[in-house]
Amino acid sequence: MKAHTSNLINSLVLIGLGLWGYYSTLPEGPESWTVFIPVIFGIVLLMCTVGIKKDNKLIAHIAVVLTLLIFTALCIRLPKTQEDFDQYRVLAMIITSGIAMTTFIRSFIAARKK
Repeated sequence: MKAHTSNLINSLVLIGLGLWGYYSTLPEGPESWTVFIPVIFGIVLLMCTVGIKKDNKLIAHIAVVLTLLIFTALCIRLPKTQEDFDQYRVLAMIITSGIAMTTFIRSFIAARKK
């Protein structure tokens, strides 16, 4: 899988599942607005996709740092999640972020070998 493809999938999953987490709390609303953190990261990563596809190294490194940050934040959040469905939602975001990180690292290694 190419880095821009895995970044696109990861960003869409972060946006989709983040919004789903928000809408699952309605009509009361979320206890905290931190539910939008994956959505914000997903939007920024989505904007990075074109630059990654065009082999812009700066944008690719920004995307890696953001992916690492959201991956770490989600790993910290997982044990604190109360309901089973929320755990699956957070776990899905962790998995896609981990796959994106792996793909980025492989593409950096391949670029370095060239």
